[in-house]
Amino acid sequence: MIPFSPPYINQNVIDEVVDSLKSGWITTGPKVKMLEDEVSDFIGISNVLCVNSWTSGAIMILKWLGLQEGDEVIIPAYTYSATALAVLHAGGTPVMVDVGNDFNINVNRIEEAITSRTKAIIPVDFAGYPCDYHAIYQIIAKGEVASIFRPTSEVQEKLGRILILSDAAHSLGAIYNHKRVGHGADITIFSFHAVKNITTAEGGAIALNMPSPFSNESLYTSLRMMTLNCQTKDAFTKTKGGNWKYDIIGLGMKINMADINAAMGLSQMREYDKLLNRRKEIFNSYSDALEKYDWVLNPPMKSKGIESSYHLFPLRIKSITEEQRNHIIGEITKLQVAVNVHFIPLPMLSYFKGLGYDIKNYPKATENYEMEISLPIYPQLSDKDVDYIIDSVVMAYNTVMVQV
Repeated sequence: MIPFSPPYINQNVIDEVVDSLKSGWITTGPKVKMLEDEVSDFIGISNVLCVNSWTSGAIMILKWLGLQEGDEVIIPAYTYSATALAVLHAGGTPVMVDVGNDFNINVNRIEEAITSRTKAIIPVDFAGYPCDYHAIYQIIAKGEVASIFRPTSEVQEKLGRILILSDAAHSLGAIYNHKRVGHGADITIFSFHAVKNITTAEGGAIALNMPSPFSNESLYTSLRMMTLNCQTKDAFTKTKGGNWKYDIIGLGMKINMADINAAMGLSQMREYDKLLNRRKEIFNSYSDALEKYDWVLNPPMKSKGIESSYHLFPLRIKSITEEQRNHIIGEITKLQVAVNVHFIPLPMLSYFKGLGYDIKNYPKATENYEMEISLPIYPQLSDKDVDYIIDSVVMAYNTVMVQV
């Protein structure tokens, strides 16, 4: 069986983790800071904070923003549940918007979703392909939009507009406006979950790009403290002789990343240019081989100033039903290739249906979902593996559709 998305673990990763174990220090310490610096250098953003997951990082940022009951956050309907759950956990209400043909939030539908209660927009870089952040900023700068903004916290008052918080769980290494993703939004959050391009088993990183009069350096310091229960000294600092005394200065969270996790990501980040290039090669191989079939809709890869991180290859098969898609997946699985579906739209999930969201309001999300099959894409795949996966998709399609 060709697995769908195994973590990249080579001897360098193992050695880095063993080094952390031998050091006697496994919770937040020097390796976390080293990983932050590696990510910072890679994306060109000075202040990057590591946390224990994308979800907890997003909850913290929304709490810092001062989200209150009744406040709204606009998100795409076609994303993983964490995007919406973070809003709910922070006390707000997710307002779902349909997506476009590129899987990302339909920018043309955002303005009609904005109300005086809108405090943030969370665009999602689906599969690693960046959203149109420039267009989103143009929308929130419009006079009729800006005039209805009603801040309900000191942070919102200071910002004076809707916050743009990028869900870049898939897009570390992607390019937007000729720069690495992280520059396009006020705050960008990456995921280091086990299936991501870079993994710390569980984890994430927050890139701070707030405009003046905010100080991103000061914000890094205060948020770092917030990840540690708002304690004025972390455990590593307290271990130094005579440095035991601390204070608790706010309502914090416990969402820090540990050194033993950071060690995995640290080693991978040092090789990320190579790993990213291999993902791109595989993506191109799929695109080139499959584009000759009139039933294939290849995913977006590159456009002016924009390039994917090649996290997923979300193949869409034209003019099929959800049932046919599922049968095709079954046939591919019989050929010993593991594939996946990204994602079940949020309004199709029981919890969100129970909150009143109706999938009928999101026709493009429904269409994308019914057509989509995610193919394996990771550096360990050989050219022979890739060719076999392509052949398996074609054979499975022919097996199912010849019966129609």
